[in-house]
Amino acid sequence: MSELKSQTILHRVDPLWLAVRDGAEQIRTAEPSLSSFVETTILNHDRLEDALIFRLASRLDHADVSAYRIREAFSRSLDDDPKIGEAMRVDLAAVLERDPAVERAVVPILYFKGFHALQTHRFAHFLQAEGRTDFALYLQSRSSQVFQVDINPKAKVGRGVMFDHGTGIVIGETAVIGDNTSVLQGVTLGGTGKESDDRHPKIGSGVLLGAGAKILGNIKIGHGAKVAAGSVVLKDVPANKTVAGVPAKIVGSSGCPEPGCVMDQMLTEK
Repeated sequence: MSELKSQTILHRVDPLWLAVRDGAEQIRTAEPSLSSFVETTILNHDRLEDALIFRLASRLDHADVSAYRIREAFSRSLDDDPKIGEAMRVDLAAVLERDPAVERAVVPILYFKGFHALQTHRFAHFLQAEGRTDFALYLQSRSSQVFQVDINPKAKVGRGVMFDHGTGIVIGETAVIGDNTSVLQGVTLGGTGKESDDRHPKIGSGVLLGAGAKILGNIKIGHGAKVAAGSVVLKDVPANKTVAGVPAKIVGSSGCPEPGCVMDQMLTEK
């Protein structure tokens, strides 16, 4: 059996891709006015990665750089580094697991700007590492315009990450986000002034960053920590602790090993 045929069969039995296609079929049946949209975006493609690239490029399309050029760059990036697609799948699974508003796998692919911004960043990060700095910066700028999420291409983001809602998230150049972390709207991972070099927060795995939280400076948020909504964090946070307030202070344990997966934003007593 040829490699191409084997890949085609694999894509057809890909459970996540089949779930996305099934959702698209449901939309086409229930809302005929969206038939062309879901056919072009989802059903005309052979695999999940291609559908996502098409959707991202369509949303990022501009007179400056066409959707065609963006699709071309993203497809080549994916060919060179299949881990981009692997990370996207883990991110999609995270959204399906953590967001109670999502009942179909197709919904984040079609509509969620937080998911779109994160996947655009994954491509921009790869292009930055390959020396295509200006294209990566263009994608950052365009993504910020379209999705209201601003992520420097050099920032490092793990897998299984969810940007819930997404609006207003800002992530600086030397920031790091670990696996299985959830970031709500309005979160800033920023610096504290004009310092250079390594100046942004390092977020561990399984962390939950509440809406509007500001984490500033080259500080560490330990694995499984929880930052309450509206907090301003200026110092390291130990693993599996909850911090709250301005400035943030430890108010208790995080209540579970990975609050970023559980999405429980209630404060836990000491």
